[in-house]
Amino acid sequence: MSAIPFDQMDGQIWFNGEFVRWQDAKIHVLTHGLHYASCVFEGERAYGGEVFKLREHTERLIESGRLLGFTVPYSADEIDTATRELLVRQGLTDAYVRPVAWRGSEMMGVSAQSNRINVAIAIWQWPSYFAPEQKMKGIRLDLAEYRRPDPRTAPSKSKAAGLYMICTISKHAAEAKGYADALMLDWRGQVAEATGANVFFVKDGAIHTPKPDCFLDGITRRTVIDLARRRGVEVIERAILPEELSGFRECFLTGTAAEVTPVSEIADWRFTPSELSRRLIDDYAAEVTPKRAAAE
Repeated sequence: MSAIPFDQMDGQIWFNGEFVRWQDAKIHVLTHGLHYASCVFEGERAYGGEVFKLREHTERLIESGRLLGFTVPYSADEIDTATRELLVRQGLTDAYVRPVAWRGSEMMGVSAQSNRINVAIAIWQWPSYFAPEQKMKGIRLDLAEYRRPDPRTAPSKSKAAGLYMICTISKHAAEAKGYADALMLDWRGQVAEATGANVFFVKDGAIHTPKPDCFLDGITRRTVIDLARRRGVEVIERAILPEELSGFRECFLTGTAAEVTPVSEIADWRFTPSELSRRLIDDYAAEVTPKRAAAE
């Protein structure tokens, strides 16, 4: 992460259809999205000048807004075109991409039917979430206090800002204890995900991962499942109880920021990052590399 505060970085941000100076991309303190979490976002990565699975991310952004009851006022084509142009304007080829859509400040209160839906895209340089030297050693996770909620209480299929409140609390608590992240259970007490990444386990050559029935079915998650199956590895999506963790040999996380990151420890459970994790790290790196760049 950059040591420069994010509101002081250089460059441009695409803001409601225009490219503006980074420092000029501002909103009012009474913005509805700030007070009532009427905000959705995406996390994307560009590799070699191309945003990996850009259209899937854009479509999920639009769908996330729909689940929160608002319409993103730009088409997927318009958002994709703006993203690609902004990547060029920022002069970056490998970068992090953050589109965000939120209700504005026209009305203040729980009901805000007339508020403008704002959309912005920012792109900046951001290396891997976890340092390369950490990866095959495996990172350490704590067990989070808070749990992913019942989907009958929140729109769990939306990448909504409000759903990340307990993730921030949980990650801060884990880091204060020397861990890199935290594993979250769901409201039933089953294994769910890390604070910003999906989780996988390995046993007897097969991969086991929780069914995404109360948390986001990550785009990276689906990509890695496909990569594993291409290798002939069985992938089992099922309910996983914490007491099962002692029976798994390997564990790894997946996400746009985390990519594929092995885990060595979750609270009192231990894992050994091994060959399958390494193969999937390599396979994912090959998958996200633009084919034209690979050919060169």
